[in-house]
Amino acid sequence: MTLAQRALERLQAWPDLFAGQASCGTGRALRSVRDEIVHFHSDRDVDLHLTHRAIQRFQYDLGGSTAIRMVPGSRWVTVHLDCDADVDLLLSLVSIALKAHQTRPPSDLPSGCNFHRVTVLPRTAAGDF
Repeated sequence: MTLAQRALERLQAWPDLFAGQASCGTGRALRSVRDEIVHFHSDRDVDLHLTHRAIQRFQYDLGGSTAIRMVPGSRWVTVHLDCDADVDLLLSLVSIALKAHQTRPPSDLPSGCNFHRVTVLPRTAAGDF
């Protein structure tokens, strides 16, 4: 079982999330009553839908993680799953996303996920130039 499959299986057990096809057309999605929250695009890459406010609040923490990729202006972050700790990080961020979407202002409209907008390099190669 891949890390993404393990994360998907764990998240599908959450009562506030419902599975379906990702709106971008690639992979599975989990959504709340209001919004899509997570897109599972591959065995290792997951897009997580945060709000503008949540990204601002956790910007430095997100930017400091080797598992997270952000696209300027996007309300989605890409989580690259390389180990069990990355799955735990994803689950924590999904919890934050669910809470953020419950209180999302109407002006914070959904945007497209980061699929095809993020290139994730393996961690061993990321620091080699």
